[in-house]
Amino acid sequence: MEKSFSESYKNAGVDITAGYKAVELMKSHIARTMTAGALSDIGGFGGLFELDLTGIKKPVLVSGTDGVGTKLKYAFALDKHDTIGIDCVAMCVNDVICCGAKPLFFLDYIACGKNVPERIAAIVAGVAEGCVQSDAALIGGETAEMPGFYPADEYDLAGFAVGVVDKDEIVDNSAMKEGDAVIALPSTGVHSNGFSLVRKVFADADMTSPREELGGKSLGETLLTPTRIYVKPMLALFKAVKVKGVSHITGGGFYENIPRSIPKGLGAKIKKSDVKVLPIFDLIAKEGNVPERDMYNTFNMGVGMSVVVAKEDVDKALSVLAENGVDAYVVGEIVKSADKVVLC
Repeated sequence: MEKSFSESYKNAGVDITAGYKAVELMKSHIARTMTAGALSDIGGFGGLFELDLTGIKKPVLVSGTDGVGTKLKYAFALDKHDTIGIDCVAMCVNDVICCGAKPLFFLDYIACGKNVPERIAAIVAGVAEGCVQSDAALIGGETAEMPGFYPADEYDLAGFAVGVVDKDEIVDNSAMKEGDAVIALPSTGVHSNGFSLVRKVFADADMTSPREELGGKSLGETLLTPTRIYVKPMLALFKAVKVKGVSHITGGGFYENIPRSIPKGLGAKIKKSDVKVLPIFDLIAKEGNVPERDMYNTFNMGVGMSVVVAKEDVDKALSVLAENGVDAYVVGEIVKSADKVVLC
C-alpha cells in the first residue's frame, strides 16, 4: 500500500509524517494507562471503553474538560514539556471527583504551530502520568498542526475526562450543617490557575537561579510544579466517611470555589492563620504588591481541595487521607451565614 505523504501539504507547513512519528513515540506512554475497560488501540476514529458496572445500581456518567492556561508559557520558556500534561489531566479529574465519581478515561487535544514529534511525545508522557495517577485510561486524542495560527515553538493543550458514580452516592450538600468541619487538602503550588497574574508579577524575573525563599528551587521549577491529583485519596475517603461537600480550588480561589459546595444559609468560616500558605504565594503577594483579598480570590494559597465532613468524622478523615499520602488538616467550620466564605 502506498504510504501517506503530501509534499504540497508539507510545503504549506503540515508534515503528516511528523504526526506518524509522534504517535509511534507516544505509544509506550499511552500503554501505561491502559485499564481493564480500555478496548481501543491508538489511531482509531473513536476511543472505546467498556463499562464495568459491578456494584453500581444507578450509574451516572460525569464529565469534565479543561486546559492548562497560560502556565504553558513557562513550559515554552524553559523548554520543559513532560509535566504540563499532568496539569491537564488534573484539572479535569479533580473536578470529576468532586461529586464522587471515579474517572474512567481521558482524551487530550494538542494544537501546535509545528509538530516536533519528540516534544509532542513529552507532552503525552505527562498526560499519561496524570492518567496513571488517577487510574484513568488514555483512550484517544488529537494532535493538530496549525502553521500560521500558532508560533512554531508554541502549542495549546486541553483535555476531557469521563467518570462514573452511583446516583445514590453522588456527593451533594444536602446533609451539610452548622458545626461541620472544613478540611484542607494541600496543593503542590500554583497548580494551573492565576498564571496571567503570575506572569505579570514575574515578567522580568530570573526563572532559573535557585531562590532561598523557595527552598533552593528556581522560580521556573516552582511555577511548573504539576497540579496535584486528588483522585485516589478522595476515593478512599468516600469509602471511609460521609463526605458532605468537596471543592476543587481553581481560578477564583477561595471566594469562588468553596461556595460551590455549600447550601444556601450556610457558609465556610476559614481561619487565615490556619491556612498553610506556600512560599510561592507569599512571593507573589510581595513582589506583585497583590492585596490579600485578591490573593485569596485568585489562587489556591496552598489548599488545592477542601472537604466538608461531620466534626465526629474529622479524625477518621484525616487518618485516611494521611494513609493515602495527603497531609490534610482542619482549616475551618461550617456556620450559619449569608456569606458563603468568611475569612477571619
